[in-house]
Amino acid sequence: MGRRTRKLMSGLVLLAVAGAGAFWWLTKPAPRDEAYWQDIGEPDLANGEQVFWAGGCASCHAAPGAQDDARLVLSGGRILKSPFGTFHVPNISPDETAGIGSWTLAEFGDAVTRGIGRSGEHLYPSFPYGSYARMTVRDVNDLWGYLQTLPKSANAAPPHELPFPYNIRLAVGVWKLLFFDDEPRVEINTADAKLARGQYLVEGPGHCGECHTPRNALGGFEAGKWLAGAPNPEGKGRIPDITPGSKSIGSWSASDIASYLETGFTPEFDTVGGLMVEVQKNMARLPPSDREAIAAYLKALPAQ
Repeated sequence: MGRRTRKLMSGLVLLAVAGAGAFWWLTKPAPRDEAYWQDIGEPDLANGEQVFWAGGCASCHAAPGAQDDARLVLSGGRILKSPFGTFHVPNISPDETAGIGSWTLAEFGDAVTRGIGRSGEHLYPSFPYGSYARMTVRDVNDLWGYLQTLPKSANAAPPHELPFPYNIRLAVGVWKLLFFDDEPRVEINTADAKLARGQYLVEGPGHCGECHTPRNALGGFEAGKWLAGAPNPEGKGRIPDITPGSKSIGSWSASDIASYLETGFTPEFDTVGGLMVEVQKNMARLPPSDREAIAAYLKALPAQ
């Protein structure tokens, strides 16, 4: 091998190493500075309970079919099937071994708002941290405090069943680079306190877009189609468009929407069904002002 060829090969190796380093830097987990989670104060457990229901924690993390107080046992065990493989929902009860009882607030907060596991690994976005990223530090702290008051469970969920390349967590870093941020989903008049609250609930803890917004082949939201309806992730049919002008709720008033979230009855005296049953149960536990804020936000969206 000639001198010129050796130099060329060395240059290519250096470029490859530099490229790999840049790729790692851009896609590595990025937890918040620890100071972010310090000096927040004692959690407000009453607010933590409201955040718990707004966030739909029991809908995924309670055992399948759990009712009433059993919904507060966050043992995990649900199976979520997706185009990328099968996800097994974990135990997030305060059990120190099977659950998250031995975690710190910072570890919990980074999982919820940054999609980073306790060991520093990327979490899969089947956990909707892409929405939870908008949650305030106060709400995360209050939710963490409330979760510690719930019953423990020793149930151990099995690992996810994902084919290659989706079982490579480093690839989630690429997904985050492309799709993960904490910016508002739409421009709205946040000078109106009700609209601002509605935007926070819908785009943040309520994570409504996770089902109601269509996704591209990589699992990111399609641009310009916020809440415009999407295929049902768990079976046949579609999750409806819930923007103004839609065939589902476009003709409903804000009070109709708020009433539906409270009672489960539509203006046509039909009842809530499908995946929305669990959501409506959670929304019914919120204060009326929050349901009214959600309704006001939905009516203020641009029609699709």
